[in-house]
Amino acid sequence: MGMENIWSDGFIEANGVRLHFLRTGGDKPALIALHGLMGDGACWTPVARALAPHFDVVLLDARGHGSSSSPRQGYLYEDHAGDVVAVIDGLGLNRPYLLGHSMGGMTAAFTAAKLGDAVRGVILADPTFISREWQLEIHESDIAEQQRAFAASDRADLLADAQRRHPRRSLELIELVTDARLKMDMAAIEVLTPPNPDFREVVATISAPILLILGSVGVVSEDTARELKSINPNLRYHMVPDVGHGLPYDRPDILSEKIQSFSRNGNTLE
Repeated sequence: MGMENIWSDGFIEANGVRLHFLRTGGDKPALIALHGLMGDGACWTPVARALAPHFDVVLLDARGHGSSSSPRQGYLYEDHAGDVVAVIDGLGLNRPYLLGHSMGGMTAAFTAAKLGDAVRGVILADPTFISREWQLEIHESDIAEQQRAFAASDRADLLADAQRRHPRRSLELIELVTDARLKMDMAAIEVLTPPNPDFREVVATISAPILLILGSVGVVSEDTARELKSINPNLRYHMVPDVGHGLPYDRPDILSEKIQSFSRNGNTLE
């Protein structure tokens, strides 16, 4: 396990919620990592390990996830963004980078749009930039039933199934992702209630440099990436071949390397 046994963990009380975080620490630029629905901060472990020499990485458990508390409602992107702002204030972070995957990607973008120059850069790993039609389809799907069935399943069976489906992932990561999903409060599914914030408007409003990282078989298409670059010239994008929506889990090495080069080069890509 190595370095992360000296990572600290703590809580911030804000917005009526107790927010849990892990933190790699050190006198380095701060980076807040925001996970997707059904994840938690610890799911970023392989990425955080690679980034810890370069950043003070704060791995936040979103409300309803991990060890954060679970209000009965209040899981829309506005609520998640309010929690990120509270963590920045509570930890006294100076112009952090925001890194987000999936739901966390939309949260990162939405927060950056609100905070302007108080954010140093934004890294979005296949964020939930999806059409209204797709949002409705997901909302009307059996995702809640699937999650209830998952939560009622035997952990050993779930781990074996995940290993079959994701042969490239380490057992450590498979355990982290499975345990995060087992911990999620059902109330958190409220974030899937349409409509999401309009991602084009959100991206247009971000003043910080943006790095959008896509999987070739992920959620955000290269056409959408090109369109967003035309909307906001501060945006750069990078397509990772042969990877889907699970980008931080399947290619933490590429993701970490791109984040480092983005920060090293004045937040532009090499």
